[in-house]
Amino acid sequence: MNILHDEHLDGALPQVDKPALLQTLRSELPDLEILADDEDLKPYECDGLSAYRTTPLLVVLPQHLEQVKAILSICHQRGVPVVARGAGTGLSGGALPLAQGVLLVMARFNKILEIDPVARTARVQPGVRNLAISQAAAPYNLYYAPDPSSQIACSIGGNVAENAGGVHCLKYGLTVHNVLKLEVLTVEGECLTLGAESLDAPGFDLLALFNGSEGMLGVITEVTVKLLPRPQVAKVLLASFDAVEKAGAAVARIIGAGIIPGGLEMMDNLAIRAAEEFIHAGYPVEAQAILLCELDGVEADVHDDCQRVRDLLEQAGASEVRQARDDAERVRFWAGRKNAFPAVGRISADYYCMDGTIPRRELPRVLHAIAGLSGKYNLRVANVFHAGDGNMHPLILFDANQPGELERAEAFGGEILELCVKVGGSITGEHGVGREKINQMCAQFNSDELTLFHAVKAAFDPKGLLNPGKNIPTLHRCAEFGALHVHAGQLPFPELERF
Repeated sequence: MNILHDEHLDGALPQVDKPALLQTLRSELPDLEILADDEDLKPYECDGLSAYRTTPLLVVLPQHLEQVKAILSICHQRGVPVVARGAGTGLSGGALPLAQGVLLVMARFNKILEIDPVARTARVQPGVRNLAISQAAAPYNLYYAPDPSSQIACSIGGNVAENAGGVHCLKYGLTVHNVLKLEVLTVEGECLTLGAESLDAPGFDLLALFNGSEGMLGVITEVTVKLLPRPQVAKVLLASFDAVEKAGAAVARIIGAGIIPGGLEMMDNLAIRAAEEFIHAGYPVEAQAILLCELDGVEADVHDDCQRVRDLLEQAGASEVRQARDDAERVRFWAGRKNAFPAVGRISADYYCMDGTIPRRELPRVLHAIAGLSGKYNLRVANVFHAGDGNMHPLILFDANQPGELERAEAFGGEILELCVKVGGSITGEHGVGREKINQMCAQFNSDELTLFHAVKAAFDPKGLLNPGKNIPTLHRCAEFGALHVHAGQLPFPELERF
């Protein structure tokens, strides 16, 4: 499906009287910055998934909570859709604007309100960058654990909306495991407090519901996160393999031995070469795959675990195992992995980033299948994995200027996601569904489940004005996709049995 021309969404949204809406906003909110001219709107037409573009009707950039409340109230009264956006680094089209909607940019809510070193918490506004939280907590020897590769730029509000992960989330959890409390606004502009600064709060766990809700249930205005003490020591092992399947099998050995590394990441040869040319991290460019395994904690435990992991890697067929000689080399090893996406961007005109999750035991099988699909679609793929928790990021290389290549890349990506479901996994691990994966939601969930999802959405947003057309497909869409007969674990993709 080419999401650039999504008739399911375009045909469902009513036309908005732009001049009347603009006049109302300017009249009731004279201090609000509003962008309405085409040249000012263009920079907001996409998120990090830049193959898909839509120019928003209007962009509003509030600075105060009362402005956000008023914007939501006005749009709700007029039936105008609203899409909330943070730093715009998302990779699933989750913050893609609407041609007949308002883009609510929360980037100016960028203050760290409080660091409590005793309670080990940080209270921040949604536009605060992920890395800035750890920088503010550093004087207290604390840090915020989830670390997406885009942490230098991505905002915490967007992290919550997508339930972002990162290379150290295997041991320390995703965003949902590190958020204690949220302040949100409903579509009508009413305030809600979800969660608490204690370990538990009475009532339904709406805090978990909002993590990963992709802006469909409310607008996040404040986040309280947990901070952790920095480990006394952290050491990284780099293991080289002559086959990606061996690297995949090594991951299962490590986890099966009861060792939970701080991070366990995998890259294939194409990703290795791209990252080495870009970062000069010291990667073995002849290896077919590498694993980066970080072990942290107290000195004695880390020393023993390093030896155990080294033995497991060698037993799995590693051709070389290196330990970072010092902290500077450890940082370089991770810099290569964290810059894998921009590194691949240097060797291809475009790339299409997938985000599926599979059981760790299926890594060798899935890697083999992706290689087969690469030949089928005649497109190269660079594989980057949060291997320890089975979250894979195949980067499909293509050139959008070549007729048909974007469509082939989309079809290739769709088959990868359907394969993830086939082997018992999920179509997303940390990037969200957005508009990119909405068809594959039909492959993972049956009609009863989708109906329940729509009921939850309607409980918070009865008019369907918050980020419409994202995350949850309509049953009509799934019927066209050919997946409405998914019931009792039966999948509509028998052709994937060959994998």
